Amino acid sequence: MGDRLPYRKGDPRAKASGRKGGQKTAEQRRAARHPYTGTILDAMDAAGCRDVSWMPWRAFFAATFGLPLPDDDYEERFRRHTQREPPPTQPVAEAWMVAGRRGGKSRMAALAALYLGVRFDAKVLAPGELAVIPVIARNTKQARAVFGYLKALCALPVFVPYVFRILQHTIELRTGVNLEVQAASFRTLRGYTIPGAVLDEVAFWAFESDSANPDTEIVDALRPGMATVPGALLVGISSPYARRGELYQVYERSFGQQDPHTLVWNADTRSMNPTISEAFIERQYEKDARWAASEYGRDGRVQFRHDVEAYLDPAAVQGVTIQDRRELPSRTGTRYVAFVDPSGGSQDSFTLAIAHREGADKAVLDCMRERRPPFSPDAVVEEFAVVLHQYGITTVTGDRYAGEWPRERFRAHDITYTPSPRTKSDLYREVLAPINAGRVELLDLPVLRAQLAGLERRVARGGKDSIDHAPGGRDDVANAVAGALVSALPEPKQRRRVRFSFGPDHGDYTPGSARTSSDALRGALL
Repeated sequence: MGDRLPYRKGDPRAKASGRKGGQKTAEQRRAARHPYTGTILDAMDAAGCRDVSWMPWRAFFAATFGLPLPDDDYEERFRRHTQREPPPTQPVAEAWMVAGRRGGKSRMAALAALYLGVRFDAKVLAPGELAVIPVIARNTKQARAVFGYLKALCALPVFVPYVFRILQHTIELRTGVNLEVQAASFRTLRGYTIPGAVLDEVAFWAFESDSANPDTEIVDALRPGMATVPGALLVGISSPYARRGELYQVYERSFGQQDPHTLVWNADTRSMNPTISEAFIERQYEKDARWAASEYGRDGRVQFRHDVEAYLDPAAVQGVTIQDRRELPSRTGTRYVAFVDPSGGSQDSFTLAIAHREGADKAVLDCMRERRPPFSPDAVVEEFAVVLHQYGITTVTGDRYAGEWPRERFRAHDITYTPSPRTKSDLYREVLAPINAGRVELLDLPVLRAQLAGLERRVARGGKDSIDHAPGGRDDVANAVAGALVSALPEPKQRRRVRFSFGPDHGDYTPGSARTSSDALRGALL
């Protein structure tokens, strides 16, 4: 630059220089639009995935893209993990990998996305049209992990010529494709031309969004964008979880079937990554066999969990939701109750729910407040105290979070904080019957519907049920609402103990009890 001064604002030479720079950028991006001509196995070779430990993944991708399987070992792997024969001779439209943890899933998800991008032929695009290959992960943290693998792959000599530039969440390729890594959300996918999509840990998506079924909605949003692109491929890679959602539906429909469009692969951790020791897997089974069968698997397979099921039917939740009702104002003469789920302000939401009883046995949700992190806990308590006073509430119930802190902070605003005698599972258990019976009215809040529908019932090793959100999910809103509704509803009727006396013998009779003496029961029936 020397002693040259920068152009001043409005100088015609500045505009000319800008145009020249833009033209050069466009020329650079068009310069390498010739697609990559190697196969997916060539791409795996370039990425260093060529030794025997990668053979299961090589067999999976070879079958996905309709390549001949090199030898009998590959064919045996294919038959074992797909329960089908013979392998596809043409590329499939959808490939789903159901595999145990530490099997290399995120790394292979990144490789699949990059390969789909560099092999794309931009001639199918209209002038000015840009293709997008979304790489969708369960949350932002997982998306960053996949993006790290993508950046490392883009630095390999064979792929460098295809990389135009790397942005914060996007890699722009010279083939006219953007690789976009994002957390699961169906709202960001409509309207794109999609030559491929990679879904990482898709079994866990249903708990990362305000929608009750984001995994299905995301896939439904992707498929139309792929329909107009020849050779478009949807790749889903995940560990299994509950027996519901898009991954489980595809598995039930297509695993072991000679489906020319869909390939489903099921493999345990050691089948996909033989470097994991067998002793480690055995220790996991000794801790919890049902959990380990889903997380790691053995004997070639992983299993969807039988001990996890949806707690509330989304249709039942929708049935008690009053459409377009966001909040009800306070009414004179109505007794309101409130429940809070406190938070320290860094991770979980701080939530407040207010409800009242309508008639003899109906609970109505009047108000819902949620403050997502980051926030000042003291400021949120002050804000919630104002809302509580508007409804004439001077006592609020909450969980036993942080010991004395909630009591002290609410007390400063003339609100008495009372720890709930019920656990979170107890609250969810007690609100189930009123929701199913239509004895509650909910506000029309998408996050509330999603969190209620996302609750899961798990059977612990001791046989006792626990009800909570799914791994990686949230239930702060659902917890506060369940607490408020249970507080507003009448106490469940206790079973009566009836004492019968006849002759010298007598017995106690509890309705429904299996231990009622036969003599006492006969006396009750006379």
